[in-house]
Amino acid sequence: MTAHRTIDLRELPDRVRLFGEYDRNLSAIESSLDVAVHADGDRLLLAGDDAAVTRAEQVVRRVLDAAVNGAHITPDDVALALSDAKTELGGAEILNTLLRTHRGREIRPRTTGQRRFVHAIDARTLTFGIGPAGTGKTYLAIVMAVRALRRREVVRVILSRPAVEAGERLGFLPGDLREKVDPYMRPLFDALGELLDDATVNKYLERGTLEVAPLAYMRGRTLSDAFIILDEAQNATDDQLKMFLTRLGSGSRMVVTGDVTQIDLPSGQRSGLRIAAGRLADIAEVGVVELDDTDVVRHPLVAKIVRAYDLLP
Repeated sequence: MTAHRTIDLRELPDRVRLFGEYDRNLSAIESSLDVAVHADGDRLLLAGDDAAVTRAEQVVRRVLDAAVNGAHITPDDVALALSDAKTELGGAEILNTLLRTHRGREIRPRTTGQRRFVHAIDARTLTFGIGPAGTGKTYLAIVMAVRALRRREVVRVILSRPAVEAGERLGFLPGDLREKVDPYMRPLFDALGELLDDATVNKYLERGTLEVAPLAYMRGRTLSDAFIILDEAQNATDDQLKMFLTRLGSGSRMVVTGDVTQIDLPSGQRSGLRIAAGRLADIAEVGVVELDDTDVVRHPLVAKIVRAYDLLP
């Protein structure tokens, strides 16, 4: 028997926010759940099998709430809502915009794994994000750091990476610290450049609101009231990670990201990322989030490359 449901759209000021360009969001719901979705004036009409219509209504109401609150719904948002509907998961807040870039683009988690990562950062003092290339670990960590800074939850953001290629002995390189570390920190600056305009980044750097430094420069410091990120942590030894993690000061949050399939440490040195995550996983203030090829959000080919390498003996 065909079921019918009606959803009121009068609170939605701009239908494109919900429907997407050329109604592609509605088309995604139709094809995924085998229902008919039709706009009729200030109403959205759903028709199909009763169970499918119930799921479609759940998906539409979730994305509608976000659209009414100002979000422009993307196919990734619809895919997440569809995934939740099929597995009967909650979590309507996944569609909240984390941040708007200086160009106005909305940043939200695009996969289930990314959502878990963001939730962990919000809920924990220390979060490990471990997964392959392209899963958005670094980018989302920096998004959360900038958001915390804008909300005045912290007074500074500290971004760090092991400078493995230079053996972290940077003194012999020409230039000031920024010029010495720029080649190793470039991915962090690239992420910042997507979120903030150049003038803001430079202002933050000059005032010390933003600090970008190699892992070796963290030794002996106490980092308070800060959002601290260690990227490429698979290239830190167990001792280096212990040193970094114990820099955590009052009022601070820390995120550690890495890909254990891309370790660049010299022969004989063991990565400390898995060791640290395993040791600390049972502590209430610590979150450990594993991402995989289903969370890859770069070019679709990247996910296939990750899967191909995972199959190697």
